[in-house]
Amino acid sequence: MTNAAVGLFGGTFDPIHQAHLRMARAFLAEAALSELRLIPAGDPYHRPQQCVASAMHRLAMVTLAVRNEPRMCVDSREIRRNRQSYTIDTLEEVRNEIGKQTPLWFLIGTDSLLHLDNWHRWQELFELANLAVAIRPGFSEDDLPVAVRHEWLGRQSTKVPNPAASGTILRLALPPLDLSASTVRQCLARNADISHLVPPAIASYICEHGLYRNGETAP
Repeated sequence: MTNAAVGLFGGTFDPIHQAHLRMARAFLAEAALSELRLIPAGDPYHRPQQCVASAMHRLAMVTLAVRNEPRMCVDSREIRRNRQSYTIDTLEEVRNEIGKQTPLWFLIGTDSLLHLDNWHRWQELFELANLAVAIRPGFSEDDLPVAVRHEWLGRQSTKVPNPAASGTILRLALPPLDLSASTVRQCLARNADISHLVPPAIASYICEHGLYRNGETAP
């Protein structure tokens, strides 16, 4: 009998928005997950600029966003880690917690896939988890770095549910919405309506705490 699959969806979530939630629901369904953990980043080393909102604000917003989402929860380990955060560290921790046989899935977008070979100990990711990739329009495997393209071509699987604990790649069928956190922040900076971009609870939280106004974070 296949062990229940666990999925991880990491990001800065600065702030979390409707495209994040749409992709989370697709990931949950298409990878046949029993549980999906959203993991707000603490200090993402590969991000050129620091997050705008504090870690505690971002964690609070993700918690609000998934409170009524079945089988979704928030994992705060990267924020609690209080040091430079690498994906490999998180995968090692979760793998130790759930055991060697439980299927573990990690979600990334094609923008991350294109630079996967720059990630810390990136090739070890496949020893710990399966990779789910949200394909953006215009993506071509020919654009992948040679080493990443080798893994991409050799590890793809269409089996769902997939009993493999790690080592395979799944292309998610649902493309993400053309929406980014920077778009939400830009709307807020000019006092534009964001009700169609984020869940109501997130819009209320941002307003209550004065986040992202004039490109600044609340204390």
